[in-house]
Amino acid sequence: MAKTELRSNSLPTAPGVSGAVPACSPMVNTLKQTLDYDQLTNCMRCGFCLPACPTFRETGVEAESPRGRIALMKAVVDGIMEPNAQFETQMNHCLGCRACEPACPADVKYGQLIEQARDAVEKHTDSHRWWIKLARKVAFKGVFPYQNRVRMVGGALRFYQQSGLQSFARNAGLMKLFPAHMRDIEKILPEASDKGVVETIGIWHPAIGEKIATVGLFRGCIMDILFTETNINTVRLLNAAGFDVVIPASQNCCGALHAHSGEQSGAKELAKRNIRAFKEAGVDWIISNAGGCGALLVDYGHLLHDEPDWKADAAWFASRTVDISKILVDQGNLPQSFGKTAEGHATKITYQESCHLRNVMRSSDAPRNLIRRVEGTEFVELFEADRCCGSAGIYNLTQPEMAGSILEHKMEHVKKTQAHVLLTSNPGCLLQMKHGIEKHGNSHEMQAMHVVDFLYSQLK
Repeated sequence: MAKTELRSNSLPTAPGVSGAVPACSPMVNTLKQTLDYDQLTNCMRCGFCLPACPTFRETGVEAESPRGRIALMKAVVDGIMEPNAQFETQMNHCLGCRACEPACPADVKYGQLIEQARDAVEKHTDSHRWWIKLARKVAFKGVFPYQNRVRMVGGALRFYQQSGLQSFARNAGLMKLFPAHMRDIEKILPEASDKGVVETIGIWHPAIGEKIATVGLFRGCIMDILFTETNINTVRLLNAAGFDVVIPASQNCCGALHAHSGEQSGAKELAKRNIRAFKEAGVDWIISNAGGCGALLVDYGHLLHDEPDWKADAAWFASRTVDISKILVDQGNLPQSFGKTAEGHATKITYQESCHLRNVMRSSDAPRNLIRRVEGTEFVELFEADRCCGSAGIYNLTQPEMAGSILEHKMEHVKKTQAHVLLTSNPGCLLQMKHGIEKHGNSHEMQAMHVVDFLYSQLK
């Protein structure tokens, strides 16, 4: 991985002023208005974040660390440097895994800072080519805010997969027109659907046995068209554990892709719709089965902290959002052991953590607790399971070189487990691990699954 350097010499000066005083560009002004200066100054430069940061571990470059990126943000706000193309590069190189936050003794909210910085960059950058601008506009404003349009995308992908077009494109060599990393992702995409969980099984699902609480399932957007079966299994698992499940039909995308890509205003609008949908449903808890989505859902309080009309409801929503594994362990009525005892050798299981589930939702033990309850299996701890796999939303598409390097190290550790099943708790991580297994030719020895799908298959 090539090292990226940042220099702040030869900065532009304000008209009529001598010396190296940077002029305040529009991006600088936006950064000053957007960035939380208290959080910038809270960073003590201690370096505890360095070994936790995947990009710093890959490159050894200070600017590729949380401490380095915060220093760059502060330098811009303090008027020491202008945000140039290399500044933008460093903001975009961050995976947003937020592994630095649990490691930080000062409790710096780095995730909020990087999202604020990216929001300012996207407002003023001129580095995007026309087709990137068009793709962003279509995705963030034309598709993700509308659940029916997301399902239309799922329908189009399903047609491509089942009509023979996929086989034709591969056999005719048309896939070679796309970059290698996109060809790799296309190979491991699951079967898409134009019907999500609500369209497949309906809105209301009563508990089996004594009712514990009423929960609302957050269905997601990509989750609902690529992993519909996982959403269905989530409902069944919750029912079996004693929960009534309602799936508000008016909910939409969580806004995580917007927030991580510098589209804060779009993320806020999506958050408001979700808050309204789940408040009207009258649920006790809001259940997430995707670590990436859940991390933003629990952050709605901060996302809307500057909007008085939404502050209280956003705080309610955030405090009621919980990962499925945690509510099953804390409140669920699942047996302490289940599954079928295997004949002969036990099935080896390992677990790759979702960064956002661990670092933001702080739910690391619950998935392991549930996995260890399954009879006939041997749980093998994955070395550095808490390290990012390189997926990070769409990071593996926008930063394929860094994502690929991180994945290679991850697969070295996965191979040593000799596991038959690799589990994870986030759809992006699941696709990335499937990609790693396929790339290393281990698909005949190992399969990657969502924790929910594995648990429900054993519970049945």
